[in-house]
Amino acid sequence: MSEKHPIIAVTGSSGAGTSTVKVAFEHIFRREHVSPVIIEGDAFHRFNRQEMRDQLARAAKEGRNLSHFGPEANVFDQLEESFRRYGERGVCKRRRYLHNEAEAEPYGLSPGEFTEWEEAGEGSDLLFYEGLHGGVVTDEHNVAQHVDLLVGVVPIVNLEWIQKIHRDAAERGYTAEKIVDTILRRMPDYVNYVTPQFSRTDINFQRVPTVDTSNPFVARDIPTLDESFTVIRFRQPERFGIDFPYLLSMIPNSFMSRRNTIVVPGGKTGFAMELILTPIIHEFVERSRQLNGNR
Repeated sequence: MSEKHPIIAVTGSSGAGTSTVKVAFEHIFRREHVSPVIIEGDAFHRFNRQEMRDQLARAAKEGRNLSHFGPEANVFDQLEESFRRYGERGVCKRRRYLHNEAEAEPYGLSPGEFTEWEEAGEGSDLLFYEGLHGGVVTDEHNVAQHVDLLVGVVPIVNLEWIQKIHRDAAERGYTAEKIVDTILRRMPDYVNYVTPQFSRTDINFQRVPTVDTSNPFVARDIPTLDESFTVIRFRQPERFGIDFPYLLSMIPNSFMSRRNTIVVPGGKTGFAMELILTPIIHEFVERSRQLNGNR
């Protein structure tokens, strides 16, 4: 952790909805005039798209599980090193994973490939990470120890599956059978490397639908935010000076379910995120600028 060069990581599995938190942070950065260096979790996959297909085929023949959730398909060493270097010096190495033609075209590359590694972060106020492994810990690597604010996004698992099924079918043209096979193949790594991160998060946002999601594999649509509640859990509310009475007064129909947990209507999730996160980021940046002589 570093007061001079703070690191914020948003972690959540594929289809979890981390983009909602990312948008909230973008609003805060713009409003607070914060200059972040942004790194994406997908950039720390070990294999490009074609290499991953080849590796999956090989793993299937050998009877092994392989997924983007686990260490075999990621470069945790480089992710940890990027966090460590930023915390110490305010610079890091990053690259981009190019998801589609629009992202790939400016680089003259194909979708599913990586750009070259580059040095980044000079003059930034903080590092912002969004991806699968912002709080991962293995026997060899401890990424979580370098993070100053770890935010988890983790809908209940049936909702997570519904979101993934609909996204992969609509955007990638996958069949229902292929999507189910992917979920099953990823499950050991999900249990061992993704789920444990949510015991380390400083703040967790968990969306819980109020409609029947008991069989996610036949659900015709994704429950909307207005058909959900969001459970927000703080590991140590006192660390960030969380003012629960203020939040309850500002967010209609919110309530406390435990001493460190507030529940808000799903449609107010983005608003709640900005109320909670803005003062934390403001404090991080003010302290960083003071220590770096930038005030």
